[in-house]
Amino acid sequence: MNFEQLDQQLRDSLADLRLSNEERNELRELGDNLSPDQVRFLRNRAFALVREKVAEPEAALPALKWLEQVIRTLEVRCAVTRSHSSAHFSPGESCRTRIRELCRQAREAVDVCVFTISDNLLSDALIDCHRRGVRVRVISDSEKRFDPGSDIEHLLERGVPVRIDSSPYHMHHKFALFDRRLLLNGSFNWTRSATTSNEENLLVTDDAHLLAEYSREFETLWERYAGR
Repeated sequence: MNFEQLDQQLRDSLADLRLSNEERNELRELGDNLSPDQVRFLRNRAFALVREKVAEPEAALPALKWLEQVIRTLEVRCAVTRSHSSAHFSPGESCRTRIRELCRQAREAVDVCVFTISDNLLSDALIDCHRRGVRVRVISDSEKRFDPGSDIEHLLERGVPVRIDSSPYHMHHKFALFDRRLLLNGSFNWTRSATTSNEENLLVTDDAHLLAEYSREFETLWERYAGR
């Protein structure tokens, strides 16, 4: 089966925004007979197709669920393709430098879900992405929004879409997705003190299953905080 046929099979499966049992079995059997390059193509095309769908609000969550099922079905076969991960720690510049690198490398989308942003170097990196035409979305929490040094209003003033959890509870996540290809997650707050003083950590990975899980969580929260 060539790449064009593989692409069409994925498109046909996504048409009704669900992966049926029959389609899942066919995909599993197909994966057993594909080369690593063909499996990698299937995975990358699945993400690309879902990126097209998430622009449609009513289709976003079903499309992400479809993506999760596709990735889980292929993951045994994909295990031959090793994922790449890196760990970063503070105090020191390792975490902040990695975030800025990922922002510079982004070409399509940057989705950030963090409790607070008050490091100008990081907020400026997001603004630079936005100016380059990269789709940037930020989710944050209301508690720190108007703190001295908070960059949330600065991001809004520069046209970066931001949605806020204004509930009595806290949106305390600290993760980001870059081009739906790399996931950043860890304890690291996007603050100056996290770099200069705190004991923090970041993990960056291209693990497809984790990317699907965190993408789904981001879309869920993005919709939940609409209009807030």
